[in-house]
Amino acid sequence: MKAQILRRIAPLRDNPAPLELADWPMPEPGPGEVLMRVSVCGVCHTELDEIEGRSAPGRLPMILGHQAVGTVVGSGDGTDPGLLGRRVGVAWIHSACGDCVQCRAGDENLCPDFRATGRDRPGGYAEYLTAPAGFVHAIPQALADLDAAPLLCAGAIGYRSLRLTGLGSGAPLGLTGFGASAHLVLRLARHLYPDSPVFVFARDPEERDFARELGAVWAGDSAEPPPQPCNAIIDTTPVWTPLLAALRNLAPGGRLVINAIRKEEADKGAWLELSYPEQLWMEKEIKSVANVTRADVREFLNLAAAIPILPEVEEYPLAEANRALYELKHQRVRGAKVLRVAG
Repeated sequence: MKAQILRRIAPLRDNPAPLELADWPMPEPGPGEVLMRVSVCGVCHTELDEIEGRSAPGRLPMILGHQAVGTVVGSGDGTDPGLLGRRVGVAWIHSACGDCVQCRAGDENLCPDFRATGRDRPGGYAEYLTAPAGFVHAIPQALADLDAAPLLCAGAIGYRSLRLTGLGSGAPLGLTGFGASAHLVLRLARHLYPDSPVFVFARDPEERDFARELGAVWAGDSAEPPPQPCNAIIDTTPVWTPLLAALRNLAPGGRLVINAIRKEEADKGAWLELSYPEQLWMEKEIKSVANVTRADVREFLNLAAAIPILPEVEEYPLAEANRALYELKHQRVRGAKVLRVAG
């Protein structure tokens, strides 16, 4: 099969084409697993974290990609034969142990044995992949493959982030950064909290214009104050500096939710500028988002199909995965990027 292969960890500036399109052995489903023929796979900033070593794969070479949509074409022992021919998706959560305290509490995203698709196990930048049958997700009929792919991560993690804000009806919500996840959160927030104004902080004027098109009440640079303090802000940027402005823009008792697997190291010294009275006083909170659960993915897929919420998508052929990653790295983003793997 054809696959895009990551063979070494390096900054993109030193390795602008980190993936190699190569012939790769066809995977075989083990007990309890299915084999999926991949139609499309979304491109996520987390792939940059893997390539550059902030969240590196445990072994190399590795096939990246954790927003894969396709059809079940094979299965191992102990799987439901009814899955054959089904259209399914595979998300960031490849597996969890199911037995630990976190899993039993419904927090499988916090499982110490959490395994990620495309980092700990081969992912969807390939014509085929295998996954545990219990960790694949039915794609609602109302969603085309191209639309469904970004919902598996950008949408699901955005859904989890919005729930973690604890936002109340009418309370202002801020979004820092406006890429794949934030543009879906904006649409979701407008549906769930129609009385809550949404303010978007983005450095790119085109991203700010896009946010206004989708219904943001206000959009400005991260250093600009919004029309009023936000009860909650979701940060989706890869860097540290915007968090300082976000804390400054929170209302008393407000919560900053950081939606990122990792932050880039370049400006981590920005936190030395943190002012307790200006940015943390008045019972402000900071909360991280760690991975997703299967429930996050499935609930959001069904919600997105019902509302509906469809992403803005830029499509690339599998052979141009490096171009998609380069443009993502350099903030050339309008919505989500998706690789077309099969016609």
